[in-house]
Amino acid sequence: MSKKKPASLKSNANPCADFIADLNSIVSTARNMSFRAANLMQVACNWLLGWRIVEQEQRGKARADYGKRIIEEASKVLTENFGSGFSETQLRNFRKFYQMFGFLQIQQALPAEFKNEILKIQQTLSAKSIQSPKQQSDEANQQQVEQPLLPQLSWSHYECLMRVADLKARTWYMQESASQQWDYRTLKRNIASQYYYRLMQTPKAQKPAVVKEMKKLTADYQKERSEFIKNPLIAEFLGVNQGAAVTESTLENAILNHLQKFLMEMGKGYAFVGRQQHIHTEDDDYYIDLVFYNYMLKCFVLIDLKTRKISYEDIGQMDMYLKLYDTYKKTEGDNPTIGIILCSDTNADVARFSTLATNKRMYAAKYLTYIPSKEILAREIEMQKELFIEQHENLKKERKQKAKNELPRKSR
Repeated sequence: MSKKKPASLKSNANPCADFIADLNSIVSTARNMSFRAANLMQVACNWLLGWRIVEQEQRGKARADYGKRIIEEASKVLTENFGSGFSETQLRNFRKFYQMFGFLQIQQALPAEFKNEILKIQQTLSAKSIQSPKQQSDEANQQQVEQPLLPQLSWSHYECLMRVADLKARTWYMQESASQQWDYRTLKRNIASQYYYRLMQTPKAQKPAVVKEMKKLTADYQKERSEFIKNPLIAEFLGVNQGAAVTESTLENAILNHLQKFLMEMGKGYAFVGRQQHIHTEDDDYYIDLVFYNYMLKCFVLIDLKTRKISYEDIGQMDMYLKLYDTYKKTEGDNPTIGIILCSDTNADVARFSTLATNKRMYAAKYLTYIPSKEILAREIEMQKELFIEQHENLKKERKQKAKNELPRKSR
């Protein structure tokens, strides 16, 4: 039996061959980078797919069935090549996203490799006298001033924003979500409760009361600190071979040489403060490998690098660093300092039986210096998730209570 061939990207018999090839190029390039900046790449990829679909539809707009046919064909090929996530409904959603948010400066936020791929597509389209992405967005969005892509917002945020028909309200919700660090649930609730319109119609002196009420009602939605700690942390860009003998100073230098990429991988809100930060006490001198500040959590984040499996001694050392930093460095208005032990491997016993299990400000995270396969990454994330729950007793209790609540009534 002959093996099934992958979905064709080019075919002389297919009038949409270039269109399908462009969509494949956009998705494959985005996926190769998605480990480093998942939210940014997903949003950019969906916007670019929407742009390319709109462009293709405009080429055949004289034919009533053209748009439906290219969506069907694109969905079939993309699903065959990349799996789920490209249904006809989802592709129409990407088209709507581009039409509503065409003013976003997506291309300025793209890594160089991605820009090169998009440039190739644009050069081909330019030769065919096709409009640029900005020119093709709907009329209302063409009147919008171009704005940078907001890295704080995920695709879920934009899906929620697309349900807001009023352009002014939609733009306000978008900007407020980014500046106030609303998670998806907070945004969804505020849209449903007409928060924008209530705030606009409230006299200036009474606006603080409306804001206070909103914050109180959405307090349960606010993110836990643990959501800002990536585990595992994919750091293939450091150029360090997994399993090779590497010193902590070599790893530290590699991080500093690729600081921008490291910050992107760390997640939202991180800013670099310093390396080997010195703390002097009456009895001794201490040096902390890397110090960051997270403006969303409003606290310093200490990173202790270990190019080996985590040990009990590492926990005690970080515990002391946290106390030292809070005593000598933390300023008024800062929340208590957080510590992350970034190691080549974690340890179930350390997670369960050390003070890591009770200290809510201390975390252990594993780094990988290569991009694993999807299957390996899924297993690694699940394993680190289990270890993380072992580290923090309160999460373990919450999980048990949740499981108990979900039991069928008859089994109770």
